[in-house]
Amino acid sequence: MSNNPILLERGFVMSTKAAVQPSRKKVSNTFKTAKSFSSFSINDLQKAKEFYGQTLGLDVSETPEGLELHTGNNTIFLYSKPNHTPASFTVLNFPVDDIEEAVDELVGLGVSLEHYNMPDIKTDERGIFRGPGPQIAWFKDPAGNILSVLEET
Repeated sequence: MSNNPILLERGFVMSTKAAVQPSRKKVSNTFKTAKSFSSFSINDLQKAKEFYGQTLGLDVSETPEGLELHTGNNTIFLYSKPNHTPASFTVLNFPVDDIEEAVDELVGLGVSLEHYNMPDIKTDERGIFRGPGPQIAWFKDPAGNILSVLEET
């Protein structure tokens, strides 16, 4: 018989040596220090560049792969996808100091706000959800992705 007996637990077979050795680190340092970024798809690179750069006034860089949006210390990558389906959830949030002012600015820029009348999310006539929690107004980019401005209360 081997000096390394086999254990069977929960349908898994392993040696005693393998059973007592940690199978993975407790915490990864790779992700903790990585500079992360988020991304989402669009269907028209030029329309997105115009909307994010000219309408919203963000710094936009074009790369061979898509667009980089620069907001404060964050970078968001947008990539064109021929079979793009708009996200059914908020993909980008812009914290603001004054929701009323932000909504006025968006409307003045020709951006339409979303209106919701669901059991847990109801917006007012201006398109603002007024709590509990932050006040939020949602709008869409040209590709139909949902964005928001929100004011913490």
